[in-house]
Amino acid sequence: MPTGTAKPTIDGRAFIHRLSKAGRDLSRIAKEVVRSPELMQSVIATISAEASVPRLAASKLLRIVSETSPELVYPHFDFLVTLLNNPNSILRWNATLTLANLASIDRHKKLDRIIDTYLAPVCGSRMIDAANAIRGAAAIARAKPYLAGQMARHILQVESASYSTPECRNVAIGHAITALDQFFPAIADKNQVRSFVDRQVNNTRPATRNKACKFGKKWPASLSQELGS
Repeated sequence: MPTGTAKPTIDGRAFIHRLSKAGRDLSRIAKEVVRSPELMQSVIATISAEASVPRLAASKLLRIVSETSPELVYPHFDFLVTLLNNPNSILRWNATLTLANLASIDRHKKLDRIIDTYLAPVCGSRMIDAANAIRGAAAIARAKPYLAGQMARHILQVESASYSTPECRNVAIGHAITALDQFFPAIADKNQVRSFVDRQVNNTRPATRNKACKFGKKWPASLSQELGS
């Protein structure tokens, strides 16, 4: 009698075909990928394919996997970097957030070497690209506090960025305040950040004004001095 049960062979094509179906549960599929890492090659191949529906689903699936099992995604780091300039916006957004999820295990400091490329969208013309890069920057700074200052300097460029409308810039500034709040203690030049946030107390977008006011109450100047400025 066998002492164990052989692991069933998984049909990669059939697995990926499920990504094309309506009502697919990507969270459940992600758990299957974690249990069967050999499926990662099928996921990567699908993102590189031409069929748009499974391609976009696979990119989101990869992001979900990276949230709990970044070590499975890390070998595909260079592939993700190529997606940062992909013409498809969803592929760019998912790649941006997936790369940020790899920061905690980035022992080879690959993210450190692409920071300028990673945060280039902050000064670009696409507000959602900028927002995702800013969100990712916060995650990277939390995992790599020694990069906090560099991340903050890039994020602060949002104030002079040129998006499709001034209101888009105000939205992006709101994202910037939220991000800076998440790693503010690790930033050496706190005065520069505080000056940026203080200017947003008069922002024409109510949501951004509120974020600035909350930031100021959470991180008053006296506390900033205690933390180091």
